[in-house]
Amino acid sequence: MRLRPPRNRVDRRAIAYWTSRGLLVSAVAVTVPAVAAVVVGGLTPTSGWADWLWGLAALVALPALAVTLVMPQWRYRVHRWETTDDAVYTLAGWLWQEWRVAPMSRIQTVDTQRGPLQRLFGLSTVTVTTASAAGALSIDGLDAERAAAVAERLTEVTQATEGDAT
Repeated sequence: MRLRPPRNRVDRRAIAYWTSRGLLVSAVAVTVPAVAAVVVGGLTPTSGWADWLWGLAALVALPALAVTLVMPQWRYRVHRWETTDDAVYTLAGWLWQEWRVAPMSRIQTVDTQRGPLQRLFGLSTVTVTTASAAGALSIDGLDAERAAAVAERLTEVTQATEGDAT
């Protein structure tokens, strides 16, 4: 097994998925203090709490918007994955990037997940659980059909690989 970076990019639709997910999280983060400002302002119009809450909403909105616009493009450029007959390779992260290699003999389970937003974009996540203290490897942003094929192939290869995955 040769240690090297993985070759495959995630599906390009992952950019739209990550952007949508960022918008949803940002909307909640901004809406909560904004709604609180409206409620507090209506209940006690002379207190300074409503102004403070509006300021908090604005303070949260700027970085949330920046993260929503920048993060998906950045993640798409960084995220890579690859499976061979010997190992699963992943490269992921945003500010802190993590390169992981899991030998087939260490794989314990292979799972796919599809949340509602992922289904909307036709994407899935493949999670490879290993006998490692570092935890599972995730390949986020795969086409749903490709994810199913990857999971099936990994299951076949790990079943044929000698070792007890511990």
